[in-house]
Amino acid sequence: MTRVVQDNRTELDSALQAVANAVAGAGLPPMVELDPDDARLRIRGALQSCAAGPEVASVTTHAVDEYVTVRLYRPGEPRVAGTIVHFHGGGWVTGDLDYADAFCRLMADAAGAAVVSVDYRLAPEHPFPAAIDDAMTVLRWVAGAAEGLEPRIVVTGDSAGGNLAAVCANLVGADGDIDVVGQVLVYPVLDSDLTRASYDANSGVFLGAREMRWFLDHYCPDPAERTSPLLAPIRAADLSTTAPAVVVVGGHDPLLDEGVEYAERLAASGVAVNLLDYPSLPHGFLQFTAVSGTARTAADRIASAAARMLETGASKVNSTVGDEHA
Repeated sequence: MTRVVQDNRTELDSALQAVANAVAGAGLPPMVELDPDDARLRIRGALQSCAAGPEVASVTTHAVDEYVTVRLYRPGEPRVAGTIVHFHGGGWVTGDLDYADAFCRLMADAAGAAVVSVDYRLAPEHPFPAAIDDAMTVLRWVAGAAEGLEPRIVVTGDSAGGNLAAVCANLVGADGDIDVVGQVLVYPVLDSDLTRASYDANSGVFLGAREMRWFLDHYCPDPAERTSPLLAPIRAADLSTTAPAVVVVGGHDPLLDEGVEYAERLAASGVAVNLLDYPSLPHGFLQFTAVSGTARTAADRIASAAARMLETGASKVNSTVGDEHA
């Protein structure tokens, strides 16, 4: 597969361009000038841009241990033996269970399977690798059939949550005690290199190099640790044991290049991977499904991809990179 670099091949989705223009004209201080608490409030205040997900049979909250809580979504008609474990986005600093609520409902409905949404600890109060510790704790909890959950798992996540999903899939693949049959990574953070071409091309639409540096400074204050595969999974020496993957990229996302490169690296390592490319969408588009029909369609398709992966154990995912444009 030819590596994709953003080259203005498709205009930014018009609805999201309007949102970006409104944000730019609002006169608000940049997020990088806020403290973490104020940044979290700003993110919570924007949740109305995300369309509510479908109704499910039940939504319950459970304490896994003294540090981490999960929200468990059960579908009305269970159709497949398995569990989706989801990690929300927000740069490891912002985001919460409500941030991920709509997408978790979509996945539970599409898959006919339980979805576990993870409220992992946030930085800077709990820096790297606390979020990874919490994520792995939840995977072990599900693998132990807690709450009657099926221990066959697909991990999913968006942005920083996609980072956690990728890291966990790599750790589980090397260990083998937890049955992760697939991973769905939505515009994931896969590297700490902020000099890639897509950063130059796409900074300024909801996320850029300044914002990523702010997130990294809070999550992983020691720059020497940022090349660890536990933070930058694209730098792992061996990816051959990780789970089959769906990698989702947006054409106007600064993280575009690392997403495409990671998909290529997985394929070169013999891992089944499908690249879903949404060329008109920016970073964070799952949070804008109430204002953008393109984002809503993408969310539905990604939820369906997670469902198919759980249904098949990824056996029908291409053995080399597939590149789906939408």
